[in-house]
Amino acid sequence: MLSWNNSWHSSSTENRTMEREIVASYEPKKNNEIRMFESSDEMATDLAEYISQVSEISIKERGYFAIALSGGPLISFMRKLCEAPYNKTLDWSKWYIFWADERAVAKNHVDSYYKSTKEDFLSKVPILNGHVYSINDNVTVEDAATDYEFVIRQLVKIRTVGVSESNDCPKFDLILLSIGSDGHVASLFPNHPALELKDDWVTYITDSPVPPPERITFTLPVINSASNIAVVATGEDKAKAVYFAISDGAEGPDAPSIPARMVQPTDGKLVWFLDKASASFLEAKTKNDGYEHPKY
Repeated sequence: MLSWNNSWHSSSTENRTMEREIVASYEPKKNNEIRMFESSDEMATDLAEYISQVSEISIKERGYFAIALSGGPLISFMRKLCEAPYNKTLDWSKWYIFWADERAVAKNHVDSYYKSTKEDFLSKVPILNGHVYSINDNVTVEDAATDYEFVIRQLVKIRTVGVSESNDCPKFDLILLSIGSDGHVASLFPNHPALELKDDWVTYITDSPVPPPERITFTLPVINSASNIAVVATGEDKAKAVYFAISDGAEGPDAPSIPARMVQPTDGKLVWFLDKASASFLEAKTKNDGYEHPKY
C-alpha cells in the first residue's frame, strides 16, 4: 500500500521508486490523502482498519459513530469488519447507519443499496436495527428525500449526528463513497442541477443516466461537512475519473467539472482508496513527462 504520508509497503525496489515519483508528482491538497493498493484484499484490510479507527475516535469524542454508506463495490470492501478482530472489538451498539444515496426501489429489490448492505454487512455484525436509517420505500422519491432529511434533522437536534461549526449541515463522522466512471459520487452526476443545491441536505433525482432513474442523494454541502470522507475507486474504467478528480494537471477551463473533484471537506479529512488500475493515469504521468492528459 502506498500512502501520501510515505508509509507504504511494496514488494520490490522498482515499485518503491515508482511510488516515490508518484508522491512527488501528486502532493495532495490540505487534509487530503491518497492510498494505492496492489490487491483488493490489501485495500479491504486497510479500509477496515481506517473505519475502525474513525469509529473508535468518534465514539470516544461524541459517544456515537454516524456513518453514511453508498453503492458500488463499497460494501464488499467492508467485509473485513465482519471478521476478527473487528467483529468482537468494535462498539457496534454506538454505530448509526445512513446512506449517502439510495435508489428509489423496494428494500427487497435487487437494485436496493439497503438490500446489498444488509446481506453483505449488516446481517453479519451486531448493529442495532433501530440504528439503521434506510429510506421510506412506500412513498414517491420526492417524499422519500423529504422524509430522510427530516429524520436526519431530528438526529442532529439530539446530536446523534453532529453539526458543522461552519454551517448548519449535519457533520457525519464518516461518509463512504465510490466513484463512477463518469466521476459521479453518491447520486450526484456531472452537470446535474443537484450539484448546485446549497440549502437542501437530501435531494432527489428522476433522471439518473444509469438505471434506475429515481434516486435520493446527499447534497455536496452535506458531503463536504463530514468529519471524514473516503472515496473508493477500483478498475481501469475509473482511471480517467480519478485523474480528473485528483490531478492538479486537470486544473483550468478545459478540465471537466466532475462531481468527485467537488468533494473537498470544509473542516474534515478526505482519503482516496485506489487500486492499481484506477490509479493508472496518475502512474502513467510519472513515467512519461510528455504524457498527454486524458480527455473525456
